[in-house]
Amino acid sequence: MQLLPLLLLLALPVHAEEPALQVLSYHDVKDYVAGDYDPDQYAVSTSNLIAQFTFLRDNGFHPVSVDDVIAAYDGQRPLPENAVLLTFDDGMKSFYTRVYPLLKLFKYPAVISVVTSWIESDVELDYAGKTRVSGDFLTWDQLREMQASGLVEVASHSHDLHKGIRGNPQHNTQPAATTRLFDGEKYETEAAYTARIERDLEQSVNSLQNELDRPPRVMTWPFGALNDDSTAVARKLGMHINLTLAPETTVRNGSLRLGRNMLVANPTLDYFSAELLQKQPQRIFRVAQVDLDYVYDPDPEQQRRNLDRLLDRIKAMEISHVFLQAFADDDGDGGADEVYFPNRHLPVRADLFNRVAWQLRTRADVRVFAWLPMLSFVGDAFEPEWRVMQQRNGVTAPDPVSEPRLSPFSPDARKLISEVYEDLAIHAKFDGLLFHDDGRLNEFEDFSPPALDALVEAFGEPVTPAALEEDEELARRWSTLKSESLLAFSLELAETVRHYQPDIKTARNIFASALLDDQADVYLAQDYDRFLETYDIVALMAMPGLEAREDEKDFYEDLVARVSASPEGLGRTIFQLQTVDWSNSLPLDSRDLRQRFRWLQSLGVRHLGYYPDDFVMGHPKLDDVRLGMSLANEYGEVLP
Repeated sequence: MQLLPLLLLLALPVHAEEPALQVLSYHDVKDYVAGDYDPDQYAVSTSNLIAQFTFLRDNGFHPVSVDDVIAAYDGQRPLPENAVLLTFDDGMKSFYTRVYPLLKLFKYPAVISVVTSWIESDVELDYAGKTRVSGDFLTWDQLREMQASGLVEVASHSHDLHKGIRGNPQHNTQPAATTRLFDGEKYETEAAYTARIERDLEQSVNSLQNELDRPPRVMTWPFGALNDDSTAVARKLGMHINLTLAPETTVRNGSLRLGRNMLVANPTLDYFSAELLQKQPQRIFRVAQVDLDYVYDPDPEQQRRNLDRLLDRIKAMEISHVFLQAFADDDGDGGADEVYFPNRHLPVRADLFNRVAWQLRTRADVRVFAWLPMLSFVGDAFEPEWRVMQQRNGVTAPDPVSEPRLSPFSPDARKLISEVYEDLAIHAKFDGLLFHDDGRLNEFEDFSPPALDALVEAFGEPVTPAALEEDEELARRWSTLKSESLLAFSLELAETVRHYQPDIKTARNIFASALLDDQADVYLAQDYDRFLETYDIVALMAMPGLEAREDEKDFYEDLVARVSASPEGLGRTIFQLQTVDWSNSLPLDSRDLRQRFRWLQSLGVRHLGYYPDDFVMGHPKLDDVRLGMSLANEYGEVLP
């Protein structure tokens, strides 16, 4: 089929309503699979596969081909109702012996994704706890036969990217397709990385073309790991369709990225049908916010012990997320003067963030959000004239009691901050971004030169503090301009990160007063309802001590009422509680924290978190955290 119409489609913005398609991801098929106890958690039994195919046939589901998908996204013809794309990864021999006969019987099309190096050379590799050799994978003759049937689309699964490579100084192995290789001294450059991906995919495409007389149209990324650079290489080689393991399907930069539902633990028909028929329950956030400063130690052995303690604690909590600090503030002024990842503009305290985030994801089974400031960066690279400026009593200067912040109106400051975020995305694997609470501007800010230029551009004339005091409507417009500028900058940062981490989610801290005080938009430039529209989750600092509120019960009830008043408020807002009394730096009683968690849940609050987690001293107490907000207490809920 000609790909030109698809190419024209993918050059356009995403359709408002994408074709409805569910994509299933299978791997090996065996006559006997021990379900949850089988070492190969991705294998499906032959009997269960037959039952699943039968269910699709008898319940109005329609397996479709890659041609059908292309035609639908090109607008030539719609997909049938309840369309399903069947995909099988890794090119296991069982696809020919067990799956292909069923495809012919049911007349179902499917995609088989092959790692060409596993076919072309003698291999011996560990696969799901078992040593596999060349005879365990498909042959070219088998692929030719299946392709000739018209039922089987052969996709590239790379030539030799289905493996992990060293991704940091601590020897973590991470997906080869998206990781900058660390050779023991330095990281792979962008040019070297791109050249490595190009060599691999070219070899895969050439092998498939030579052996099957047809180049692949689909690229199935090992471990679902892709980024804008790797998909650009695939696109250049004619593969405009990408199979991932993300839940969402997107069209991005001329490539269609199909999200898939991967079958695990040999699901019975009850589970299989539920995945297809039932709306999945809303995801629950249960969050510990962690200072990476507590993990870092100049003694590598002590640092390892600190990390082990954190991992054991988070695993035992049975929570869903960790908001992990990616910066350091040694002088305590609130600004990031060092970071925990390689970058162009700030000193690196230790190349540690990627290590800890990866271990949390793989060993503690949580999602990790990288926690970074929006504006508070300090160092020689950041010029003094980029600072946020207050103007009071005729004096223009930075706020003496606030953390140092850079003006969001300064193009130079935004560029350097974006590059810091970009370097984090290049050198670490994580699931989301938490924008710190420094993303705010009060009624006397910002009067830096770039901000004054923005004022003139927006309002047509200079604006003085006196004019803002006298004209309430002008002050509101100025507040809205600041709020929208901060929102736009955060989206710019998120998009910078998505080039390398396309599936990240976003969260942003918001002060409780932004919800409780009608004038808060003036002195914070934060708008709760706009936050709900902009971010995947809003991290509400439900901390009465931070707001100097003594009427704690009324404080929480007022917050819940305000959040509940927004249609998506309770579904998209994390109530983050404090575990320390910042007036005296003493820990708060863990039992009180537990009771607050349970009480808030009784008021309808679904998403809960706290800060800080002191895993070194064991505060808050593990048992109280578990009883207060563990997902083990949530019947039927699942992690996102």
